[in-house]
Amino acid sequence: MALMRFKFRSEILGDTSVTVVIPTNNQTIFGEKIGQAPAGFPQSAKFEYKPGMKYQTIWFLHGGGDDDLTSYRLTSLERYAEDNQVMLVTPLAHDTMYNNTTTGVRYIDYITKELPLVIRTLFPAAPEPENNFIMGSAMGGNGALGLAMMFPELYTAVVDLSGGIGLTLDREVYRDQMSWMGGRMKNFFRGEDEFENTEHDLYYLAKKNVDEGKKLPQVFIGVGENDFIEYRVKKDYEHLKELGYPVCYEEGKGLGHEWDFWDLYFRKAIYEWLPLRREPIYPEA
Repeated sequence: MALMRFKFRSEILGDTSVTVVIPTNNQTIFGEKIGQAPAGFPQSAKFEYKPGMKYQTIWFLHGGGDDDLTSYRLTSLERYAEDNQVMLVTPLAHDTMYNNTTTGVRYIDYITKELPLVIRTLFPAAPEPENNFIMGSAMGGNGALGLAMMFPELYTAVVDLSGGIGLTLDREVYRDQMSWMGGRMKNFFRGEDEFENTEHDLYYLAKKNVDEGKKLPQVFIGVGENDFIEYRVKKDYEHLKELGYPVCYEEGKGLGHEWDFWDLYFRKAIYEWLPLRREPIYPEA
């Protein structure tokens, strides 16, 4: 794999970083001689390097208290992407819940507008919605679900693992978090009496997508059976199911809000859930 921590000047955020993972271990320069490389070269390459080739992309959102490298250091996420020939892009978001905050920091705009243009200009990321997925764990799970509800046209599927903190389809859970999470929510989100029918109201956005006949993304939700926010995650699943979304829900038996759960379900999402091509996208001849 090629793993790069790319630092650049965002016009929205200022100086920031994003981690980009691109499959390289199964690629070869020997073209039609795939599997017949000279002695001393890897013999197991499956795919040919070609100018203009692209990859499907998972926009992977990190959890609260982490950065854009943490999930790669503590799980096998990089290897799972290599095995399935998919790019990963992880923006640094600190603890902002991936939102346009009330303090003026605009992460929604950054992740859905600026960052895709930058990445697709500089890296081999395929732009079509059917080739783009969004996934995250913990705070990143809520961020992924939220962005997919705000912009269903951008992603063909979303994976929310252990969400439950931040944006939610359950309005009572949102109100409860305003006190439960103390300053973090109050500093970034709209208050409990003013969030309804705004970008912080996922139920409003999810229902609006249905009412307007938009193509709905496939939603995959997972949470540890023993996770302290299991009931919050399940509420999002129940609301989505009620609204008519194509949604799958699983609980990791005996697991909690922990890396063992996330590593297991990163694998499940990439190998089983997401409709991946599992090969590069080559330009038409």
